[in-house]
Amino acid sequence: MPLDLGSLAKSIDSLRRALRSIDHGGSALTVDQQQTLRDGVVHYFEVAYGQCWKFIQLWLRENRTPGEANFPGTRRELFRMAVRHGLVSDPQPWFAFGDARNRTSHLYDASEAAAAYDAARRFLPCAEELLSRLEEKND
Repeated sequence: MPLDLGSLAKSIDSLRRALRSIDHGGSALTVDQQQTLRDGVVHYFEVAYGQCWKFIQLWLRENRTPGEANFPGTRRELFRMAVRHGLVSDPQPWFAFGDARNRTSHLYDASEAAAAYDAARRFLPCAEELLSRLEEKND
């Protein structure tokens, strides 16, 4: 059964648009407005990252044997399986994205938010790659 990738595509697009807003006009904004936009990027990153790993889980459940699909006990194992099945090319960045997401989703700290913002910039092409590969394999 094909996966409905609409919510994943929307969450990635929201992150893309927020980053583009900063790139194409952020300097004309006040410091408070820039900070609000950066916080929005962090939020969109958290949402898109969560959607990505959940869609990897869904794809594995739909396309692998029940034993194999239920194997990953951790997200790290899940991303390693995603590499084996051609959904992502390298698990290492995904581990770092997960760490960045976990640090910001439980406690607000300005330096952690800045690190998550930087992670969001690196995350976007990886998320786009995952979406593209899921679309290719979605039958």
